[in-house]
Amino acid sequence: MSDRPNIILIMTDQQRFDTIGAWGYDYAITPAMDRLAAEGLSFRNAFCPGATCIASRAAIFTGMYPHNTGVYSFDHWASHRNWVQDLNDAGYHCVNIGKMHFAPRDVAGGFHERVVVENPTSKNLDMGGADDDWGRYLRIHGMERPNDRNKTDPNWLQKYQGVPWHLEERFHSDVFIGDSALAWIRDYKGQSPFFLQVGFTGPHEPWDPLPRHLEQYAGRPMPPCVMREGELEDKPPQHAAQRKTHAETEHESAIDMFSPSEEDIAHMRRHYYAKITTVDEKLGEVLDALQARGFLDNSLLLFCSDHGELLGDHGLAYKWLMYDPIVHVPLIVRDTRRTQKGREIGDLVSLMDLGPTILEAAGVEVPSYLEGRSLGPYLEGVADCAPREWVFCEDNYQVMMRGQRHKMVYYIGQDQGELYDLEQDPHELWNLWGRPERQDLQNELTARLLRWLAASTYYNAGYRRQRSRQYAMRWPRPDDAFLHGAGGKAVPRSFDL
Repeated sequence: MSDRPNIILIMTDQQRFDTIGAWGYDYAITPAMDRLAAEGLSFRNAFCPGATCIASRAAIFTGMYPHNTGVYSFDHWASHRNWVQDLNDAGYHCVNIGKMHFAPRDVAGGFHERVVVENPTSKNLDMGGADDDWGRYLRIHGMERPNDRNKTDPNWLQKYQGVPWHLEERFHSDVFIGDSALAWIRDYKGQSPFFLQVGFTGPHEPWDPLPRHLEQYAGRPMPPCVMREGELEDKPPQHAAQRKTHAETEHESAIDMFSPSEEDIAHMRRHYYAKITTVDEKLGEVLDALQARGFLDNSLLLFCSDHGELLGDHGLAYKWLMYDPIVHVPLIVRDTRRTQKGREIGDLVSLMDLGPTILEAAGVEVPSYLEGRSLGPYLEGVADCAPREWVFCEDNYQVMMRGQRHKMVYYIGQDQGELYDLEQDPHELWNLWGRPERQDLQNELTARLLRWLAASTYYNAGYRRQRSRQYAMRWPRPDDAFLHGAGGKAVPRSFDL
């Protein structure tokens, strides 16, 4: 077996940062995630690069932000180079089990093996596409995907997406994903180091936990919503439009957030957290199987989610916007070669950092266009890690720049925006955008955002022009934001300008 580490990336879908019991959120039942927190390094201020599934995943795996790939929300991104292909080229056996959310879906994407599972209510068949592997598994056993229940259940809106799983446990999408991962771990006989990506579909809505997990939350107090009366009147119009759109959609994601009661919110949250517990149980089985095969002895394991979920905060549900419950996500890294067990890091980090961290651990040269920075120094316990000043997130018409104290969301093509002082207003209830007394701060942050966008766009022109892994771009001078690459050329790895 190779001396290079096995690399395991376990991703959930739509999991907020405040959902891990060991992190102090004792309303969440997450023994496997708690185990990872005890065995690894918890990054308590990790942020995703996109506010929706594809925008975030495309940025994470290509290493480039949406403004450089053109991939926002549901755009195609599978034609772009991604760092899984770099691992493949370097001799890693690459496996995807579960959700990757390639668009188009059925591509290799650098993987030697794929078990494809998309959202439980995927519409691929309606669009003339083939079903995914989980859908085929259901059909083999005479079952159907649980689609379009909003059209057959007259009480759908009153359930707030909280609908316990209705078939045998083995047919649940996250159980299927976990069981598929267990089978692969049991049967792998290769001598090459492997990269294993396990993508759970939960806790993406509908919130359909296994009934026995929901029972654990019966009567369990849930945290209240974070919101204030009239809050959306001070926010850009997209916030109110998001609520209206989801109340009126004909898709199964329909949810009416105009007047839920406290019990409606508690019902929704219990189902959401119970679904996380369903995922957590399968995560624990995967960890045990990896340990039993000895695959964790020399390994780098990363656990994260692609983005979060509002869950009633600000009077809204789902994602699409840039509130912290959406962009602030769990991230735990367990590296057996660099023991930092049970520690927590409060510095700002980005899921854009996954690619450089993984490639560095694999001994693979990091492509020029990857805009993250390796988390290796944190894993080594280096005392003087230079923290990021800002993290960035992009999605349709929005660009977020968030620091430890201030957060700005710039809305492309309109005068409205968002500006928060997180020290005074950690829950983003009071929008300071456009206030005369904060105009200097707004102008300063807008200028900083322009500098970041300009540097990132210019530098990654090399990728767009050549589609090559390594390239040189001319800079007037190297500075602290850049690392020196081969031949003494300045090669940026992060744009914290």
